[in-house]
Amino acid sequence: MGLEVLVYVPNIIGVDGYAARKLKQVSEFGAWFDVVIDILGRGILWSILFRWGYFIAALEWCVFVCTHNSLGADWKNKFGSSPWWVQRVMANGFKTPVGFFAIAGLHVLPIWLYGYTHGVLKDALCMPHHFQWLGILLLCAGRILCMSVEVWCIWNHIQLLTEKDDNVNKRVTS
Repeated sequence: MGLEVLVYVPNIIGVDGYAARKLKQVSEFGAWFDVVIDILGRGILWSILFRWGYFIAALEWCVFVCTHNSLGADWKNKFGSSPWWVQRVMANGFKTPVGFFAIAGLHVLPIWLYGYTHGVLKDALCMPHHFQWLGILLLCAGRILCMSVEVWCIWNHIQLLTEKDDNVNKRVTS
């Protein structure tokens, strides 16, 4: 397995957050940095897997900027006025079946695809071909759900910015 996967895997299984909580080293910066490392790791994997992998990384970076800029450190809990499907994904900090499904697509899909394309699922894990494809289909569905929430977050942020611009322009022209 490549170094990029070995660096990313401990982060997605929560070793970093668990260690921070046990060592009482939890901070707002740590929570922010955890997301940065997640996005960086996934971006590297997506870029290794596909020529267009940078697009997914760019989408994630845009969402990061939108959520952390306008919603702050507690961004996961500020979706009360969002559409029902966004609320279902975001509910309880993703700790619902729908949230888990979306986050599995977000975090596990690039690793699964890496394992599939590099023969890890077949050779090292002896996984039958139909299970490999079932995993790909389920994780892709979760990633699509997650992507729909990401696109909504970007759109919502754009609306917020344009409303601010409209209010500023109204004050300037009055």
